[in-house]
Amino acid sequence: MGLGRTRAVGLAGVDGFLVEVEADVSPGLPSFAVSGRADAACAQSPDRVKAAAANSGHPIPSRRVTVNLSPASVPKVGSGFDLAIVVAALAAVGEVPARVVERVVHVGELGLDGSVRGVRGVLPLVTAAARAGVRHVVVPLANAREARLVTGVQVHPVDRLEELVARYRLLGAGHPVDPVPEPTDSPAAAVVAADLADVVGQAEARLALEIAAAGAHHLYLVGPPGAGKSMLAERLPGLLPDLADEEAVAVTAIASIAGTLGPVEGLLRRPPFVAPHHGASMPAMIGGGSGFLSPGAITRAHHGVLFLDEAPEFRPEVMQALRQPIEAGNVVVARAAGTVRFPSEFQLVLAANPCPCGMGSGRGAACTCSALQIRRYGSRLSGPILDRVDIQVHVPAPSRAALVGRPGESTATVAARVLAARAAQAARWRGRPYAVNARVPGPQLRSRPFRLPGSHTADLDAAVDRGLLSLRGYDRCLRLAWTVADLAGRGSPGRDDVGMALMLRHRRAVAA
Repeated sequence: MGLGRTRAVGLAGVDGFLVEVEADVSPGLPSFAVSGRADAACAQSPDRVKAAAANSGHPIPSRRVTVNLSPASVPKVGSGFDLAIVVAALAAVGEVPARVVERVVHVGELGLDGSVRGVRGVLPLVTAAARAGVRHVVVPLANAREARLVTGVQVHPVDRLEELVARYRLLGAGHPVDPVPEPTDSPAAAVVAADLADVVGQAEARLALEIAAAGAHHLYLVGPPGAGKSMLAERLPGLLPDLADEEAVAVTAIASIAGTLGPVEGLLRRPPFVAPHHGASMPAMIGGGSGFLSPGAITRAHHGVLFLDEAPEFRPEVMQALRQPIEAGNVVVARAAGTVRFPSEFQLVLAANPCPCGMGSGRGAACTCSALQIRRYGSRLSGPILDRVDIQVHVPAPSRAALVGRPGESTATVAARVLAARAAQAARWRGRPYAVNARVPGPQLRSRPFRLPGSHTADLDAAVDRGLLSLRGYDRCLRLAWTVADLAGRGSPGRDDVGMALMLRHRRAVAA
């Protein structure tokens, strides 16, 4: 009997932290306690550990077993500590060599039969281990491919506990260990991307979508049912360029934590598209929950698109909660147990009907809503939210002529222009903490050398003077103007580009 040590990794939000696992086996009444702020799933680990060890041929003696997870002040969440706990306990009783397991990180859940089962969040867990200087990580065989996406660390897959014990005994005796074969996954079904050419008509909405993709601008689509609002939104990710390496790691890690990663063939290179139902709760949207603070929809849309269809039907408090993440690019979820920061740099797309019946401004259909009903329906999206949306366009019902007309440009054609515009922005903002126009601070665009001549911004100035445009809206129009100019291949916006931005932002300001 004695003391055994090994390592594990815990999660706090989307970031991992190293955990020292200590197991003390001493004489006394049989008991098995886990200390160190373990949640319900982690606190139930002793039952799984004892059954798995016994069924693997390496039972833990009926003694007083005390396991400590350090740092004890940080919550430990989930069943992924099972493997580390059983290895530390077996090291304490001499079943595995203590010096071999001491500096190895173990991640995995145990089945009662001794099988080692996969867990969520392996990519950020192994990444945290690598950053802490760990060089050897044991993970479930089901998570091996995901773990090997991390460089600088040697991954050792394991399928059953008795196999791991046998390998440690060979290492302790100085014998070589044969590598574990990779799991064979069935090939993933090919995903057919939706093409922009499928959208009938809607020249203005297509232009707005292209500008939104080029500058990462938020977009608001208003129109009757069947006009194509959802089709347009679903085609926005296809116009966006592939994710950079750092972005791909972050997106893949979030998908791993959320359990949406699927078969692992490499890092996720395409921007995510998240479309929650309008009945989504506050924790489902911004993150949270009881116990483990899990990422919400805005975090799952990090570096991608968050599409809120039927936006006025979302709960007002849920919509208001988007205000801070839109500006900051992250959301802080505070609970009594602690505070977690989730990344949420998403591109917002809102879609709505013009009125409750949906037929307001529709072609050939009479609206049955009263003026009061229309006003109430429109007020469900508050002014502060809409003021943060760069592009606001009406999507009319398509005519019959549009059905028989020539199809519009394909996704590939438009995406090529978007990629060129993104390259121009990246070159302009090189060396700064932003690479797209939508992220540029307003003072930057209002200062030299990017300040536009007064003759170019005359329409914007007039709109502000008439109270039709807020100062935030002024800055967002400047960002839009730069994106319009980038798509046209111009070095800086002219008055026509500023006018186009103002039209896309606020039609009333143009009319005035």
